[in-house]
Amino acid sequence: MLKDIVIPFLEHTGAKLKHIEEGKAEVGLYTEPFHFQHLGFIHGGVIATLLDNTGWYAAVSNVEKGYTAVTMEMKINYLKPAKGKYLEAIATVKSQGRTTSFVTIDMKCDGKLVAFATATYSILEEP
Repeated sequence: MLKDIVIPFLEHTGAKLKHIEEGKAEVGLYTEPFHFQHLGFIHGGVIATLLDNTGWYAAVSNVEKGYTAVTMEMKINYLKPAKGKYLEAIATVKSQGRTTSFVTIDMKCDGKLVAFATATYSILEEP
């Protein structure tokens, strides 16, 4: 079951999978001082990590048993600096074929849109 999959790096950040269903996923993170960069904003790497992993959850929610996905490409648009207590990433599969999945992901900080991404995931057999 997808809710039981542990992604060590995502777990290390403190993020948690909040919701998953076919073609959709949500991941949340309560921010800590170590998530911030030198100007007091949430580090772009934290945002990128949540965007990518949330997109991955959405992509794999649509694949057959015995298959997984890996990131092929991701484009992030940072709309404004994020400074707040809670980050939430929401991903939706826009198109999925036999070998690729195209996903969009929104990032909100305390309910306000701060970034969004588009990502392509390669679907492959699990090793």
